[in-house]
Amino acid sequence: MKTSSARVPRKKPKLGQHFLKDTAAAIRIVDALGDISQSTVLEIGPGGGALTSMLVKRARRVIAVETDRVLAAQLRMNFSLTPNIEVIEGDILAIDLDTLFGPRPGSTRPGMEHVPERVRVVGNLPYYITSDILLRLFEYRKYFESIVIMVQKEVADRLAADPGSRDYGLLSATTQLYASVEELFTLPPEAFAPPPKVHSTVVRLTPSGRVEKLGVNEPEFIRFLKLSFGQKRKTLWNNLRTRYASEDLTRAMLRAKIKPTVRAEALSLEQNAQLFRALTQPAAAQVS
Repeated sequence: MKTSSARVPRKKPKLGQHFLKDTAAAIRIVDALGDISQSTVLEIGPGGGALTSMLVKRARRVIAVETDRVLAAQLRMNFSLTPNIEVIEGDILAIDLDTLFGPRPGSTRPGMEHVPERVRVVGNLPYYITSDILLRLFEYRKYFESIVIMVQKEVADRLAADPGSRDYGLLSATTQLYASVEELFTLPPEAFAPPPKVHSTVVRLTPSGRVEKLGVNEPEFIRFLKLSFGQKRKTLWNNLRTRYASEDLTRAMLRAKIKPTVRAEALSLEQNAQLFRALTQPAAAQVS
């Protein structure tokens, strides 16, 4: 999803482009970032600049990443006299965020550790690649202080769902592995032009450090979660036995005190981590 200024672009929107026209909603979204007077803000999909025009007045620095060539050119022209904004034409999934926020050549002295800049993220995410963008942001979470995004309400409900609930799934578990989730407010289709067929919810994600607390190998644990949630109607046992031997599963589930008949969505992240460790680590080396 894209945003725009009060004047909605006349061009026919591409897939996923719906321009925010509710000024009050734009203010609430920017407010959700908190005090950004000393912060860098990464804006994903600025579109026509509804949020951008507010961000440049409040933030120390704004980096706006726009994949649409025409919109990116319009943004550069509209903000050509604004010194604290950089407009990047590109795909957020392809841009090397280390280049944007990591140490620059010669900026650190030998023996001195680089302290990552704490960046705040805002954006109206295209519905069809929400998961991909979130995973990308989590990959570079060391740079991000908070993430305020607008997504389809159904997706927001899944992000915030509790284990055992109808909406809890792989997206819930993966997101909550990296961040705490707050659903802030919901907007109707009429807040956009053209109006989408769904309601949209603004969500704030705050990196939590939970993956480190669980004491798991991050890439392997993500693969484990993907396997666990592979087929929602199957039990955890049936999903996991495609990779693990039955005798190993039996021992691990006994050790983790998890019933073979349970489904992945019924387990907390802590329980999933306990089972993962039981499957992958010797008993003596497991983290309690």
